[in-house]
Amino acid sequence: MKRTGRTLAAIALISAVTLTACGRAGEGTGGDAEAGGTTKVTLWTHSAGNEAELEVYNQIMGDFNSSQDKYEIVSESFPQGAYNDAIVAAAASGDLPCLLDMDGPIVPNWAWAGYIQPLELPAAVTDELLPTAIGKWDDKIYSAGYWDAALAMFARKSVLEANDIRIPTPDNAWTKDEFDAALRTLKAAGYDTPLDIGAEDAGEWWPYAYSPFLQSFGGDLINRDTMLTADGALNGPEAVAWGEWFQGLFKDGLASNTGTIGNEEFNRDEVGLSYTGVWNALGSLDVVGDDLLILPPPNLGNGPKIGGGSWQWGISSSCTGAALEGAREYLEFSFKPEYIAAFADKQIVIPATEAGTGLSEYFKADGVLRPFTELTQFAVLRPETPAYAVISTTFQTAAMDIMNGADVQKTLDQAVKDIDADINNNDGYGFN
Repeated sequence: MKRTGRTLAAIALISAVTLTACGRAGEGTGGDAEAGGTTKVTLWTHSAGNEAELEVYNQIMGDFNSSQDKYEIVSESFPQGAYNDAIVAAAASGDLPCLLDMDGPIVPNWAWAGYIQPLELPAAVTDELLPTAIGKWDDKIYSAGYWDAALAMFARKSVLEANDIRIPTPDNAWTKDEFDAALRTLKAAGYDTPLDIGAEDAGEWWPYAYSPFLQSFGGDLINRDTMLTADGALNGPEAVAWGEWFQGLFKDGLASNTGTIGNEEFNRDEVGLSYTGVWNALGSLDVVGDDLLILPPPNLGNGPKIGGGSWQWGISSSCTGAALEGAREYLEFSFKPEYIAAFADKQIVIPATEAGTGLSEYFKADGVLRPFTELTQFAVLRPETPAYAVISTTFQTAAMDIMNGADVQKTLDQAVKDIDADINNNDGYGFN
């Protein structure tokens, strides 16, 4: 996962631009039966341009197609930037494929909008997956994925030891006071920017990366008990404390939004700590070697938190009959441990099952990226509500304004008003 990998896919739920790739007839049921009895099952993926990911998909589809003669998976791949618009346009014209992948936070919206249907895979498959590799809506599973990603604090062991900074562990993360003190110590040691948090990026990176800090303070993007309001969660005392702390990182020169996308500044030893993802780990290992530490994020009051939920697979609501049977049979086939391990090692993502982890070169018990599997315990899904598309963009705007010096309470109050207005305009998205 590259550092478009930071964005984990831009969420484009509203635009319905008609793309020529969506204009094919006969795909409303996701497949067609040929004279010989083989049912073609159509599959769309966002992975065009990602050769490593496509290599594994092509292997799975080839293996499945050759393993039986009832179904044939027929695939088409799209560039990630155009993919969501293609799905929205295809849904509007009734031309959805049978199988489609989607970013985890988008699942509730697509289920609510009627794009996808419950997955209904055997529990033996879904029970083995990380909780963040499953997409739910209305208490039903609508999607499942082969992997997840994780964020961590990258550090150099030699730098922490030279500056008398305690090395934290998943069981004993830095407290807020320890973390703040460490940043100021690194500032005094000569790092103009002690912490790279990727603030020069935009899009889904902001809620994915920074709402876990909010949640660690005790706030949230929405009241998850009702999913009907952000009031109290996004503008309460805990959220305001997060905003003041977040703003202070930039005001005090502890973080910056003028860096370069990626982990290059950390690799050049220009920043003391880097808040980044698993997808950058091998690059840093190549440069830093055994001096690299993969550390948990700080405990800002309510435990360490990281974002959870990455790309997953679902079945369109228009997929019926033999094509539906073939889609489910294919998905069940695709969750073999060797495929999950292949995705993990080729893309540098965390395997979604223990069996896949055991086969992975990088994430197995003695693998160099094993620490990331321990960090998944801190993962928090972005709110499982169709309102998330608005929550995401609203939080990004608010957090950017706070970074740039806006009044924290007023900014968060306005964010709550915007989110609640969307929820009310959509009759609570079914949560009433």
